[in-house]
Amino acid sequence: MKSTSAGSRASRAEQQKWNRVKAQVKATLGVEVFNSWFGRMKLVSTGGGVALHSVPTAFLKSWIYSHYRETLLELWQKEDSAILRVDVTIRSAVRQHVVESRAQSGKAPAQESASGRDMAAGSIAEGASSASGERLFGFAGSPLDPRHTFASFIVGKSNRMAAAAARSVAEDENAAVRFNPLFVHATVGQGKTHLLQAIAWEARSRNPRLKVLYLTAEYFMWRFATAIRDQTALSLKESLRDIDILLIDDMQFLQGKAIQQEFCHLLNMLINSAKQVVVAADRPPAELESLDDRVRSRLQGGVSLEIETPDYELRKAILNTRYNEAKVEQPGLDIPEDIRHYVARQVTTSGRDVEGAFNQLLIQHRFCEGPMGFDELDKMLAHLIRSADQKRVRIEDIQKVVARQFNVSRNDLLSSRRTRVIVRPRQIAMYLAKVMTPRSLPEIGRRFGGRDHTTVLHAVRKIEDMSSKDQKLAREIELLKRLILE
Repeated sequence: MKSTSAGSRASRAEQQKWNRVKAQVKATLGVEVFNSWFGRMKLVSTGGGVALHSVPTAFLKSWIYSHYRETLLELWQKEDSAILRVDVTIRSAVRQHVVESRAQSGKAPAQESASGRDMAAGSIAEGASSASGERLFGFAGSPLDPRHTFASFIVGKSNRMAAAAARSVAEDENAAVRFNPLFVHATVGQGKTHLLQAIAWEARSRNPRLKVLYLTAEYFMWRFATAIRDQTALSLKESLRDIDILLIDDMQFLQGKAIQQEFCHLLNMLINSAKQVVVAADRPPAELESLDDRVRSRLQGGVSLEIETPDYELRKAILNTRYNEAKVEQPGLDIPEDIRHYVARQVTTSGRDVEGAFNQLLIQHRFCEGPMGFDELDKMLAHLIRSADQKRVRIEDIQKVVARQFNVSRNDLLSSRRTRVIVRPRQIAMYLAKVMTPRSLPEIGRRFGGRDHTTVLHAVRKIEDMSSKDQKLAREIELLKRLILE
């Protein structure tokens, strides 16, 4: 599969799809929002189930990720059902990374351009058995963000152990003896993906011959399902045997008995061969109820480390770092230290929320006149401050509560049965999953027996419509919400 950098051009067919998606974005969000945030976005490629876009600045990327990524994914999937995720990279950042790599390696421009593209798209780098540079391995993985390096990862008390273990894996080829598999778990936005991608960048920079593969669980599922469909599963499995470091992100989304069996075989093979495996998920292995017992047991047999919620000092460090970076692009930027420290005290949920709060400060500085008072600041950050007091709801929690209330089993909700006594609770559970968790429609569908996102959308709209007309159903849903939050 051909990898593409942010400097490459999408094919004509891809560009036509992107034009239709842009028209839908404009119709959905409005002309003003489209011009402000999507006007300078370009399509890079749609290979491997990933719609990869590029924008000129880190601020644009961060804002689109925080506010419009799910909408963009849903519109892409209406246009092309093969799209599993959307990613955004920074045009200048990717070019700069390739230039730096070229300067360090002394490669010819054409030669470096190819390897730069591979790594920017998350593929395993080329291996060479001789001076001829013959390609031994080529399996494109999930895209890597060039900014996700150890140098940009801010270390604090809450993530120090995980960061140290990740560095050890990247810097010491013998770490597989001590940390295998290395399992990193944390709630959303704490830096799991950053650490996994940092391992990929660092390991490859230290030893360009290493075969390093970064994959999301979603992409792994799609790649194997495609191989089974195309009857190329055997060659795919053979190509995976030579991996030196395998990095799997969002393990909680790995679904399907056959896929999990294949993953278990791969895991055993790599670990028994002293090859490094690093896995990240939103909870520890014991709580990954959807995983096969053998997979869960294998993951529990390694080293499991948690990235905890950042403390005040780390939140302050994140804000100060972002502020210093922003001042390079905007020399006139002036966000007083007492404002930054106040935000660090108030926004306590995750590093990502802290960065979101900083983006809010940037918007305020750009469009508002005069300094902002603390009362105005509280209003602007209310959605981030309020989220700290809310319980983190899992889809499994919703399924258990709904199943208990309607006197059915959780397996019934995940099954293909379509009797009324099962369909209605299933639709309610899907609706609650949408309104009570940050999960996207495709993610929810996968957690309900591998259903399509359109099925989830139908359930959400149906329950919304019914509850607006049926007060008894509306009260039942409110009761379920309270039970789930208890």
